[in-house]
Amino acid sequence: MATRALWKGAISFGLVHIPVELYSAVQEHELDLTMLDRRDFSPVGYKRYNKKTGKEVTWDDIVKGYEYEDNEYVVLSDEDLKRANPEATQTIDIQAFVDAADVPLTHYEHPYNLAPSKGGAKVYALLRETLRKAGKIGIATVVMRTKQHLCALVCIDDKIVLNTLRYAAEIRDTEELKLPPATMKAAGISDKELQMALSLVEGMSEEWKPEQYHDTYKDDVLALVKKKIKAGQTKTITAAEPEAKAPKSSNVVDLVALLQDSLGKRPAKSATKAKTATAAKPAAARKPAARKAPAASRKAA
Repeated sequence: MATRALWKGAISFGLVHIPVELYSAVQEHELDLTMLDRRDFSPVGYKRYNKKTGKEVTWDDIVKGYEYEDNEYVVLSDEDLKRANPEATQTIDIQAFVDAADVPLTHYEHPYNLAPSKGGAKVYALLRETLRKAGKIGIATVVMRTKQHLCALVCIDDKIVLNTLRYAAEIRDTEELKLPPATMKAAGISDKELQMALSLVEGMSEEWKPEQYHDTYKDDVLALVKKKIKAGQTKTITAAEPEAKAPKSSNVVDLVALLQDSLGKRPAKSATKAKTATAAKPAAARKPAARKAPAASRKAA
C-alpha cells in the first residue's frame, strides 16, 4: 500500500460515520518512452509559459481560475474549492445500496483502497461485513481534485474498495453500432452451435490466477530495444511497411467447422484438407512435411 494517502475523510450513511484514508489500488507499468526531435534525437520537453509574455512560469506561480467572461477569471485557491462545500469534499456519502450485477462493467473507472483512520477500525469492519453478507455494493459520491465522482464501495477480501464510476451521461450510446440481433433465432445461431461454443468455454475454464498474466507486448518491445542496441541501430528509424491488402472472403462462415476444429474433434478431416491443399501447390513451393504426431498429441492440439 502507498505510504501517503491521496485523500482523507469519512464514509457516511445514515448516522454512521467511518473515518477513512484513500490509497491508489493500482500501479502503472507502461513503457517509459521519451519524445525526441527526429532531426538530432534530442529530448522534447513540456514548457509552462505565460501566453501574454511568452515567459516560462514555475509551479509556485501557478493558480487555478474560472473564466466567467472572455479573458476574465475568478481565482480559486485550494481553500476556496474546499469551502464551496466542506461536507462534499470530506465525505464519501453513500446514497444507496444495490446489487453489484446491476452496475455494468462499462461504468467502472478507477479503483482505490480504503483503509480506516484512527478509531475507525470497528465500524469499518462492520460496513465491510455488512456489504459481504448482503451481497450489495454502496453507491456514493465523493469530491476529489475539484470533481465530484460517483463511486461504488465494494467488499473485496478484507478491504473496502472505492471504485469511481462513470456517470450515465458519459457512456456512449450504442444505437449507431451495427450489432447483431439480440435473440439467437434472429442472429441465426443454432442450438448446436451454442452447445459447441459452451463446450469450448467449459474446456478452457480455469480458476482466476491474475499473477499468471503480464504485459508480453512490453517484453517484446524491450527485446527489440536490446536487439537494436546490439546491432548499433539506436538512431535508425524503421520505415513503415506497405499495408497488406485484406484477403477477399465470403461472409458465410462455417461456424460448426470452426468450433469443431477448436474442440479438436476434426483432426482427420483437417489433415485431409491440408493434404489436398499441398498437392495443389507447384512442387517448388511445397515445404517438407512435418513428422506425424501421435494421435493423442494431435487431439490435444
